[in-house]
This record gives sequence, structure tokens and C-alpha cells, in this order.
Amino acid sequence: MGPSPATAADWPTYRGDAARSGYTAETIPNQLRLRWQHRASRPPQPAWPTSERMDFDLAFQPIIVGDVVVYGSSADDQVHALDARTGAVRWRFFTEGPIRFAPVAWQDRVFVASDDGWLYALALADGRLLWKHRGGPGAQQVFGNERMISHWPVRGGPVVLGDRVYLTAGIWPSDGVFIQALDAASGRLAWSNSETGRMLMKQPHGGAEAVSGVAPQGYLLASADALVVPTGRAVPAVFELADGKLRYYHLQKNQQRGGTRALLTDACFVNAGCLFNVASGDLTAQLGLGCAVAVPGGLVRADGRSLMSYRWRDVEKFDRKGQPLKVRSLEQDRIVAVDREVHEFIITGSEAVVGSDGQISAIDYNGQRTQWWKHPVEGRVLGLAAGNGRLVATTDHGMIYLFDGSPEPRPAAVAAEPVPSTTAAADQEARAILAASGITAGFAVELGAGAGELALALARQSELHILAVEPDATQAAAARRRIAAAGLYGSRITVHVAPLTATSFPKHCANLVIAPRLAATPAVQAELRRLRRPHTGLICQRQGGKLTLEKAADPVGAGSWTHQNGNAANTLCSDDEVVKGQLSMFWFRDVEFEVANRHGQGPAPLVHQGFMVVGGVNGLCCLDAYTGRKLWEVSLPQLLADYDGIHHDVGVGDTGGPFCIGGDSVYVKRGAKCLRFELGSGKLRGEFTTPVAADAANRNWGYLAWEKGVLLGSVENQAHNVSPRYQLSELRTESVLLFALDPESGAVKWRYQPKGSIRHNSVAIAGERLYLIDRPLVEADRVTQFKRLGKAAPKLTSADVSGGTLLALDLRTGATVWQNASDIWGTQVAVSAKHNVLVMNYKAVRHNFFEVPSEVGGRLAGFDSNTGKRLWDQEAKYETRPVINDSTIYAQGGAWDLKTGSVLPWSLQRSYGCGQISASRNLLLFRSATLGYVDLARSAGTENYGGIRPSCWINAIPASGLVLVPDGSSKCQCSYQMKAWFALQGQ
Repeated sequence: MGPSPATAADWPTYRGDAARSGYTAETIPNQLRLRWQHRASRPPQPAWPTSERMDFDLAFQPIIVGDVVVYGSSADDQVHALDARTGAVRWRFFTEGPIRFAPVAWQDRVFVASDDGWLYALALADGRLLWKHRGGPGAQQVFGNERMISHWPVRGGPVVLGDRVYLTAGIWPSDGVFIQALDAASGRLAWSNSETGRMLMKQPHGGAEAVSGVAPQGYLLASADALVVPTGRAVPAVFELADGKLRYYHLQKNQQRGGTRALLTDACFVNAGCLFNVASGDLTAQLGLGCAVAVPGGLVRADGRSLMSYRWRDVEKFDRKGQPLKVRSLEQDRIVAVDREVHEFIITGSEAVVGSDGQISAIDYNGQRTQWWKHPVEGRVLGLAAGNGRLVATTDHGMIYLFDGSPEPRPAAVAAEPVPSTTAAADQEARAILAASGITAGFAVELGAGAGELALALARQSELHILAVEPDATQAAAARRRIAAAGLYGSRITVHVAPLTATSFPKHCANLVIAPRLAATPAVQAELRRLRRPHTGLICQRQGGKLTLEKAADPVGAGSWTHQNGNAANTLCSDDEVVKGQLSMFWFRDVEFEVANRHGQGPAPLVHQGFMVVGGVNGLCCLDAYTGRKLWEVSLPQLLADYDGIHHDVGVGDTGGPFCIGGDSVYVKRGAKCLRFELGSGKLRGEFTTPVAADAANRNWGYLAWEKGVLLGSVENQAHNVSPRYQLSELRTESVLLFALDPESGAVKWRYQPKGSIRHNSVAIAGERLYLIDRPLVEADRVTQFKRLGKAAPKLTSADVSGGTLLALDLRTGATVWQNASDIWGTQVAVSAKHNVLVMNYKAVRHNFFEVPSEVGGRLAGFDSNTGKRLWDQEAKYETRPVINDSTIYAQGGAWDLKTGSVLPWSLQRSYGCGQISASRNLLLFRSATLGYVDLARSAGTENYGGIRPSCWINAIPASGLVLVPDGSSKCQCSYQMKAWFALQGQ
């Protein structure tokens, strides 16, 4: 017999009901025994493993319907239905993406949401597809959380109330989000709200506004008239259940509150330890963090090793006019001790079932408050369900346990499925492809997958992640079953049904594109080339019986960002001509890599040849710019520790960048040394030391750059500490010696000994020349008395600061080409090689953040870089370091003609944001509440990419034809909905 339709004794949805209460009146058996345990093929693969606020998929969440246990997998993309009596598999169903939420049972079916963008209605009896609904507007896909998924994944865990099922699609507001209600029987659309992704709204920081919106992620909740939609790290938004209209979304009002977990109780919902009124969204109480269960008449909350019980009371209070009024309030009435930290719990009748690390237990929380049963498990119990006399627990290790009260012997263990072999022909073809291409890791696309034999052989012989495309649905289904039986589906191989000449994959997604059985028609070749990664990607085909390889060329117009300020010339503008607005998501992910505190104003990420290098507190890591795949990580303990944990003090805007890219290498300074790592692999290739005596007072490497095969460095002035707060900081801004090395031999090419001092940001390189300002050290900048909350001394006047000498040196020899000692007042220089203009300016910051006293400000000048002749010099007010974009200088505060200094009719409209501007030929990027940008090729003004914030300096980089943004919110508790590393593409 097939399973019966969902009944009141079932546990038909996550946490039991549409309120996500975690409560059932049914009691569990008083003699619980393990009936069976089931190990999933792979443990869960959470979308956001480093986030404490987005925890919706840390375990496979089960439901119990009749005699069936159903769960969805984020690891193998399947819905699994298990016989509750034996643990045997009843049926499986494949989607085309991870399943991150529990199925929902309704009558004779279950609803399943997938990252592939579809909601599926499946027959409970046998897993047949009854209908499916795409939540987003199209089939486009992106790499999301390290998997190929829909541009609009269904990340609002579906909820059923009455005869409707509710879902959301899309998580990035600026790309469109869709809140929808469907008829549960037919799948017909009842209503859809697509208007809440692009609203001008207040952002978490006070005074910040941006065009952004709701970013749904988490299990939806439903009451009689409200749909509560969790929004990732932020507080939920609430919609009218009847028609989907937005009731409210109080983002700025709840600056540091939020998370994906919520439940409904009485007239409130609980989120992030806070109680909110459903009707208004007003905060009514702060209970404290910890999972909770809504019980009749009250609430139970976990707090470490205890359960705290609350009861609803009508409390008399007085309004502002002194009039009495009745207020519903939760009052704590008892505490129950637990022997381990509570990670998850539910309440069944009068029993609390508690999930902990390595154990599940039951507690009589209403009576004696004692633990009367426990059982060891593997991993942390994070999923619980109770129904029909059974208890199911799931862990973060992918284990599923079912307990019941039956005295019958445990059923025999379910036999493992046989692992399929591959044919000799497939094995041979895979070996030939891998040997010819030399590509054994990364992403591969196979067009024309057939039964999946070649994909399986490739996966077994390499570390490739394979996206197999097969237009025939029957063949694709057979391939999925075969690959799943081998234990590789989802983790290493996925099969997608699509036309071979028009996949929905993003461009540049594959290191290796394979089409050994396809004729090389123009349409096929066009798709192969669209999918192939620029620079290093390969197409592998068979033509005339022979394997042929076609390597990608360097893309035309896709630029680089190799130094802190874009390049060694300090233009803050990459040479990228490809990316322009309107921007949309290209890839996104979480990365387990500690980035320095955003307030420390650490170094920018660097991008070259499709590699993105990011500095962290304890090392460097490199991601593929086109897919987000982590390529390597180098451990360098305490590398950026001095930028971490500080608050708007000395930053990279004063010190200069601690690493740069030159040619095929990454150079990073570390004490007195500079280390050279291979860009593609992270392997150490060389080590250089500052050319001074080992016992010299000043030895540490300061300025760092690479240009035209020459490595440039300086020796820091160790005594010149300008931080008013941090006496132990090793960050320095001035140097006593400048030098050039041959990066192949390490030989010193030349030295320049300044008459005064060299400020690190007053050095720039363009063409065959190095430009610098040699000026007397400003002793007023130096700090000798440090205070915990110290601030920079008041600004000096220009009369208080001695002028310097502007010099041009030959890059190869260090010989002086020209010098100008007439009124050289600046502290920073940048050069346009194209227009032969050098720009001199002061450091500039917003919001009165840290500057040394000698940063007088208010002036800008241009010089002929060939002769040193002053072209123009004028007063100018700017709050960010000037950007040189072709023949125009841009800054927060205005725009100027590079050659004449004439003021141009342009201004930057910008909301809250303390960072600098980064630029490319067509784009200016900056923080404007969220990520803000101006497309210089369009008249759209300032636009936003919402749902996320950039850093407090520079971390949005326009290069490689994309906008690349590692996490910019390190250590920030403000409730921006997302915290991610991502790349954006232009239209």
C-alpha cells in the first residue's frame, strides 16, 4: 500500500506547521528505541557555512507523513522518501540544483523547493511529478554557493496554509525577487509580488538609503492574514497573505537584528531572540538568542544548557497620557536544566526532545523536569520531527535516525546499491582528454552527456566538477541514476537537460569544455566558446578521430587591478572597457577565510588574468574571477593583523598596499622581506630582503610595486609611528630608502637615498619612469603619546609644512630625469601615461576619519610628466582620492579636466559610505549605503546593487570584464541581508 495522505498526526512540514512552532500535542512513546539509521551519500552542503544568522540548511530537515520519512538534500539534489518502518528507500526524485529546505506535505503530495528555481509538486506515493512552477522570470543560471543554480533560486522555504502553497524566488533584490502564492492542487498562480526588490528604502546604517529591497532566504511562515518572509541576516518582511502586498519591512529600524529562523506565537513572531508584533512589526520584547518552540499559551526558549519557559499574560500598563491599557506580554515561569548545549529542540505533548552535539534526549519539562531518555548520535542534531508514534533526528553529518516504541526487532540493514562501473572506452577517452588538456581540476562542461559514462570516468580520474548537458530527458534521467549510484551526483557531477547550442549556463564558466561526440557546427562552436574560461580555458573535441584542443585568447578590453590603487601609476582606474551597468549577479559564495576588520581600511583585492587575490588576517587566498572557485590559500600568520580590530586609524590609504601582482606572480611584503608566489598556484617562487645591514635600525619593507619586470621597494622609517591609538602597530607611512630589484635574480638595480623622507603614497610609476616626492619628514605627524581613544592631532596649515621636491627617475637605472622643487606641497601622486600628466593631491577621506596633521587638503595640481613643468594648480575640495579616468579626474566633490584643471559639470550623488572610489573606463564604484555605481556610458546617475555592503575603503574591483567583490563586511553586525563574496556582470 502507498502512504496515506497527510493527517493531523503527521509532521508535514519544517517544525510541524505553518507557524514553524516546533510543537505537537502528540506524545512520543515512553520507551523509545532506535528503529533504523540512514547515512546520506554525502553530508549537507550549507549555502553559508560561516554565517551564524543563516542556518536554514545545516542539516537535512525531515518530515513524517504516514509511514514515510521525506527529506531533500543540498548535497545530491534529490528528494528522498524512506520507509518509516525499515529505512528502505521508497523513491527518489532529482532536481537540477541543491534542495535546501524540508519538503511540505499536503493531501496526496509533497512540495519541494530547489535552487534550480523550481517548486515541484510530487506524488507522495511514488514521487511522480504532478506539476512544477518556475518562480523567476527565466532559465538563466549562475554559480551560487559553489553550485550551478538558477539566477532566482527558491530560497523561501515553502509553506502551505489552506489550499495554497507560498514560495519566493530570487535572493538578490536588484535582480528581482518574487513572492508568490499558488493553488496547491493545480499549481496555478494565485498572486505574485515582483515589486519589492527595487525600492528606495532605508538601509541598516542610520542615514543610509539605497534602491534595494527584500532578499528572501529562510523558511516562510503563515498566519491567517500574514506571510512572514525571512530575509537572510536581516529581520523578516511581512506581506498580506490574501494578495501579496508588502505590509512592512523595517530594515533600518532593526539595525543589528535578524536571521533566517523565525516562528509565530500569539500575535507576534520571534526572530533573532526578539519578539515582534505581526501587525505592525514593532519590537515588543527581547528574549535572548536560542532556538524556541511556541506552545499553547506560551513559549519555550533554549539558552545554552537550559530551557526557559514563558507564559503569555495580559499586563496592565499606562500609555503616554497615563491611561491604563492591557498589553500582551511573555513572562518567564520556569527553567529546566539540560546536560548539554541545546542546538535544536521540539516539544511533543509534555516532553521536550533535545538535540545536542553527539546526543538526542527527552526531558519531562512540564513535570519532574528530568531527562528520561537519551541516545548517542553522530554529529550535531539540527533536525527533528515527531509524528505517528515516531521520532526522527538528523545531524550535520548527514545521519538520519528514526526512533519508535515498537518492541519488534530492528529490520535488517538496507543493502547498499551496487556501484556502477564505466566502460573501457569511456575510461580510455577520459584519460586521453585529461592528458591532452592537462586540466584536472576546476569546472568542465560536457555537451552531449548521453548515459553519463564519460562524465563518470572523468570524475573518477580527476578532481573536475562536471556540468553534463543532455537534451534528451530520458537519457539524462538514466545518467543521473547511474552517477548517483556511484555516489558522485551533486558533489562532482550534475546533469542538466538543455539544448546543446543554448545552455543556460553563464559565460566563461568552464576551464574545460568537452564535446567529443558533437559535430563542429557553427552553433555548437559558438556555445563552446561562450562557455570557455578566458585566458586558460580549453575546448576539447574529436575531429577526424583525433582529439583537438582550442585555447582561449585573452579577452579584448578586460583589464586588471594589480596594485592597491589600480596600478603602479595610482590612477585608481583599471584598463577594463568591458564591464558597464546595469549590473547583475554573475557568481556568489561564502568563503572560509578571515578578512581584516572593515574599519581597519585594509588592502584592496587584486585581479589579473582572471585571478582574484585577497589578503586576510593570516594569509592570502586566490579565487577564479569567473567562477568564484577557491584556487589556493597561503598561510602567512598575522599578515594583516595590524589592520584587524582597529577603528578608522592608520590604514592602507596611508601605508600603501602590502602586496601587488607583477606578471605571473604575487609579491607580498612581510617584515624585512618580500615573498614571491606564483599567481596561478600560490607556490613560493622567491624571497627578497631589503638591501640594508642586518643590524640596521630601519629594515622593514615599506613601499611595494612591480612594473615592466622591475620590483620596487623601500625601507620603512620604524620610529615614525603616526597612529594616535596603537603603540604596537607596525604600520608605517614613511621610508628612508627607495630601491629597485631584479625579481629573477634578486640583484639590486639601483638605490635612491632621499634628502628628506618618502611618503609611500607619493610614489607612482608610469612608462619607463618612477615619480616621487622627496620632502622633509613632518615631525608633527609622529605620535609619541598613545591613548586608547586617541585621535589625530589638528590639521596643520600649508605654512606649517615644508615643501618637497618632485622627481622623475629612470625606472631601469634610478637616474634623475628631472626634478621640480617649486612649491611641491602634495602627499600623493598619480600619473596618466596616456596623457603625460602627473596629478598631485592630498589624501582625502569622508566623515572626518583619520588623517595625519600634514594632510592639509583643499588643493590639486597637474604637471607635465615628461618635463616636470606645472600645468595647473588650484583650490579643490574633494573627499576621496582622485581617480584618473582617461582625460578626466573624478572624486567625491567634483570632476576636473586632467590637462587644464578646469572644473567640469559633474557631481557624485551618494548616500552613506566611508569608502573610496574605484573605477574602470565605464564605471565608478563606491559605497552608497549598499554597493553604489555610476555608469559613465549611461545617464542613469547613481545606481545600487542591493542586499549587501562593500568595505570601508576599496573592495569592489572592475577588472577581468566583471565587478569583483570579496566580503566587505568583516566583523560588521549590521543587518545587511547578505554577507558574501561575489562577482557582477554588466548588461
